[in-house]
Amino acid sequence: MEIRYAKAAVKVIGGMDRPTKQRIRNAVERLPKGDVKPLSGSVRLYRLRVGDWRVVFSYPDGDAVLVEKIAPRGEVYKGGLL
Repeated sequence: MEIRYAKAAVKVIGGMDRPTKQRIRNAVERLPKGDVKPLSGSVRLYRLRVGDWRVVFSYPDGDAVLVEKIAPRGEVYKGGLL
């Protein structure tokens, strides 16, 4: 499965400490396993819980994952998604 990252997600990952980066990367690589739920109000977006962080992603193609947003739990849903 191909994993792609949006610019916003890459920017957030760049500012993280190494252990957090590794936890998120490992969780994304194991998709669709993990604490994954569809976002309410959206047909195509899902969220992955990694500790206090949330990874919002979609499946634009059948065999690809697009990580669209990464943020702490309290901030990821604010201001609308994308």
